[in-house]
Amino acid sequence: MVIGGYTPPRGSREELGALLLGHHRDGELLYAGRVGTGFDRATLRDLAGRLRPLRRDVAPFADASAINERDATWVEPTLVAQVGFAEWTRHGRLRHPRFLGLRFDKPASHVVREG
Repeated sequence: MVIGGYTPPRGSREELGALLLGHHRDGELLYAGRVGTGFDRATLRDLAGRLRPLRRDVAPFADASAINERDATWVEPTLVAQVGFAEWTRHGRLRHPRFLGLRFDKPASHVVREG
């Protein structure tokens, strides 16, 4: 999944709350949901360090109006996350996603919905 933004941390979490994810279809980046599990402190610090320089003012998602996230920080959609999940919902969102790591073997522009 392509990382297009993140939410602020809540509670005792540091650096960021959840990653906002998407995939490409017909040349557009479509929102697929958020992932907020699967991180340890070192991973959160690493992700925050990689995402800070990628900040942008507007959402990279073509369907950004469907995203109900207050205070999201948007980023250039260049990083790819490996995400495990149970299934796709009928609304095209990831069900029970968990972060597994970053991928450097696949350009973000090649990430499409699978399954």
